[in-house]
Amino acid sequence: MSAPVYGLVLAGGKSLRMHTDKAALSYHGRSQLTEAMRLVTALVQRAFVSVRADQVDDPLRAGFAQIIDREVNMGPIAGIMAAQAQFPDVAWLVVACDLPFLDARTLEHLLAARDAARAATAYVSNHDGLPEPLCAIYEPASGEALEAYLREGRQCPRKFLLKGDVHLIAAPDARALDNINTRAEYDAALVALASPAKRIRVQYYALLREEAGKSEEALATRAATPRELYEELQARYPFSLAAPMLKVAVNDEFSDWAQTLVDGDRVVFIPPVAGG
Repeated sequence: MSAPVYGLVLAGGKSLRMHTDKAALSYHGRSQLTEAMRLVTALVQRAFVSVRADQVDDPLRAGFAQIIDREVNMGPIAGIMAAQAQFPDVAWLVVACDLPFLDARTLEHLLAARDAARAATAYVSNHDGLPEPLCAIYEPASGEALEAYLREGRQCPRKFLLKGDVHLIAAPDARALDNINTRAEYDAALVALASPAKRIRVQYYALLREEAGKSEEALATRAATPRELYEELQARYPFSLAAPMLKVAVNDEFSDWAQTLVDGDRVVFIPPVAGG
């Protein structure tokens, strides 16, 4: 029988690059910590905010159940370890508080794909193809391995997942795991969020079909054009063809790469014909 799942929203960072508390930033009409807790609480038995000891009385964090870091200057892995120490027999859905594009669908997809027999279930980063440790499920069995990892003098949760027994999956939304660390990124995120996600159906042919491992899919995207959409997909799949080598069709008609996409569009990326 699988362990129950609790939620942990990591809000113990110092926000050094942002120069203001990232948990307090508003993207959806409320603080990002409030938004992350709203998403997580709806999907798990219990949810907590991970905090440093000096954040316990912070008005924003004080309104939620807390788990306090037991170690200092260790980054997010301290929050994960503190949660496991307090409740060692549950799995933890761990989410960073600086993911403004994260939505319920992405978390539901992660939970549905959970492999409780592995140490963890995690998404593959759309940027570098590495495990994303701050939107992942850590099983009870990962606790002992994490402790051994720390005894080796290591603290990076991504590198822990790289060497561990991890079930890796692709995110349904290419932008869902984008974290925001600087004021410029914050401003850009606000602009992107002002444009709602569109449901697009994409078809792949020939080499692209082989590299994607599928012939078509429906996805949510905030890409404004076929070019932006292809760039998102390149981060998800090992596409070897650059956009200028392809043709693109929208709703069964050849299109310009700068055409504006709308909800419900059908997009086809067409590789060059072999030998042509």
